[in-house]
Amino acid sequence: MKNPRLLPAAFGAAAVLALLALLAASPGATSAQPDAAPQAALARAAVQSSADSGQAAFDGVVQAVRQTVIAAQVPGAVVALGVQAGDRVQAGQVLLRLDARAAEQTAAAGAAQVRAARAGLEAATRDFDRQKQLFAQKYISQAALDRAEAQFKSTSADAAAQLASAGAARTQSDFHVIRAPYAGVIAEVAVVLGDMAMPGRPLLTIYDPAALRVSAPIPQMVAARLAPGALPQADIPAASTGRLQPARVHLMPTVDPATHTRELRLDLPAGLTGITPGMFARAWLPEAGGGVQRLYVPARSVLKRAELTGVYVFAADGKPLLRQVRVGRAEGERVEVLSGLAAGEWVALDPQAAARGR
Repeated sequence: MKNPRLLPAAFGAAAVLALLALLAASPGATSAQPDAAPQAALARAAVQSSADSGQAAFDGVVQAVRQTVIAAQVPGAVVALGVQAGDRVQAGQVLLRLDARAAEQTAAAGAAQVRAARAGLEAATRDFDRQKQLFAQKYISQAALDRAEAQFKSTSADAAAQLASAGAARTQSDFHVIRAPYAGVIAEVAVVLGDMAMPGRPLLTIYDPAALRVSAPIPQMVAARLAPGALPQADIPAASTGRLQPARVHLMPTVDPATHTRELRLDLPAGLTGITPGMFARAWLPEAGGGVQRLYVPARSVLKRAELTGVYVFAADGKPLLRQVRVGRAEGERVEVLSGLAAGEWVALDPQAAARGR
């Protein structure tokens, strides 16, 4: 018979081993953590497709058909400035004056030299006439007459040179007075009293308010789809003009190699008020065929990083993938997509969240 004292101990050890085995087999006792909750679904929006009304609007700017930057032709300090930006001036009106004291002295010296040359020419003319009379009376030889004639011609040439030099000095003096080339409005004054004007330095900018136009760059493909015979229209929102029928339409023949656009110029009708160069404008173009399908996405779905413009598009497996796109004009809270997307695709509304969830 076994020792009864050893039974409780043996029984206790077996019970402990059994209990440990039971705990190890129990699913509730595992140390593994439960799976992380699935990532929240990303907000998305469908690429919308809509047909236009056969007219396309392109942003442009108001320009002056005749605008001139007046520059200095001679050096000199600005001693008189009679206009400021916004002033209306008449053709020939004095706008500013440069210090012309040195030029005036040069012109005065030239005038004195002209007077001296004319006196010398008169004396040479009388002397030559006398020599011709003496030769007719056989008192001098042919050689003496030839020398007198050569002297007379030399004096005449010197007088003509002095006269031309004096005329150039007077012209230089006139360059110190800056006048308006035509009636217009002073757009900018680039100098103040005391500034030193140098040849080629801009002094003033003047434009003719009676001749304005709208200039808008349009894609070359759109230019090719212009309806034949249909006239584009101009619109200046700030002036509340509504759509205007241009007096003349000119599509520039060359294409900008950087933007692949052609410049469209719409001459505005005369008599408009409240319009100045630099104002925002739109050019409305009727397109051949009309009803062109355009794609739009929410503006907040567009991601811009340096030179990259893109959106996160959901693939077939539901993963957001970054795709580069080319966008057009914005219309409220949506942006037109020119290339890179197709109708029916889905884009992420939050590009930052989509980038973290890839």
